[in-house]
Amino acid sequence: MRTTILFGGTNKERLVSVASAQALHRALPEADLWFWDPADTVHDVTSKALLDHARPFEDEFKPGNRGVAFEQALDKARTEDRVLVLGLHGGRAENGELQAMCEMRGIPFTGSGSASSHLAFDKTAAKRFVAIAGVQAPAGIALEDLDAAFAEYGRLIAKPAKDGSSYGLIFVNAKQDLVAVRNAAKTEEYLIEPFIAGTEATCGVLERPDGSVVSLPPVEIVPGEGAFDYTAKYLLKSTQEICPGRFAPDITAAIMAQALQAHRALSCGGYSRTDFIVSARGPVYLETNTLPGLTAASLYPKALKAQGIEFADFLRDQITLAEKRSRERI
Repeated sequence: MRTTILFGGTNKERLVSVASAQALHRALPEADLWFWDPADTVHDVTSKALLDHARPFEDEFKPGNRGVAFEQALDKARTEDRVLVLGLHGGRAENGELQAMCEMRGIPFTGSGSASSHLAFDKTAAKRFVAIAGVQAPAGIALEDLDAAFAEYGRLIAKPAKDGSSYGLIFVNAKQDLVAVRNAAKTEEYLIEPFIAGTEATCGVLERPDGSVVSLPPVEIVPGEGAFDYTAKYLLKSTQEICPGRFAPDITAAIMAQALQAHRALSCGGYSRTDFIVSARGPVYLETNTLPGLTAASLYPKALKAQGIEFADFLRDQITLAEKRSRERI
């Protein structure tokens, strides 16, 4: 099969996606490069054009050539017997829509299937499912209960229920922040929770070609300037991401066990990454990412390295799994 790295997308996480594609391309230099742009067209991209794009987290990538309609590109992938390595994040790329379009055509692709992608992308629904599996998750707060919850807890956190890369995070520390939450909730669904003090952590889960599933070493996150938002995640050099994290052995074991439980509860495939706050009561679930960042600075590759797994080997195994799953669907 022909290996094709699909990157970009129609949502705001396409900037991160370009950086992921650069790392993927370095590990799989023989793969074709397809850029999915905001106009919903797909463009063939050269290695030079991708690698010469110097500031992917800040500047839009411009393919500079004529593309074809997105569905036409997927039809081409089917007829040319391609397997898609998804260097995509968020939006239709991670909510299950792209996966369903590929499944209907019999196109192999890396990562989770359409149903699990859709479930994990909805943070509210994902919390319910992981809680059933015994994972500790914070209580949700209805928008109409915002004032009462702020009076009770003193601090809240609000985030888009269906978004990633820490876009749209609102820390509710004062009454004027309540206005910001209400305004944001007018344009998209927001998940509101009590603020939980603690250390931020994330834990990758990896499916191997033999079907076994394991947790990777947890990463401890120390934001450079207070909050692990988009700027801290991708632009601040002062943010520390320590892997393996400096947690007590019992906390490390709990993070790894709960990440694995979340992966299974959401029926994820291939790989995933689950985020936690390590509070005084132990790890508390935040969300599961079915297409986590794979940039040179991303958390999942750091965990692979700590586990002694080469990035290129990880990708080849994921391609093998994608082809196997596609055959099983047929």
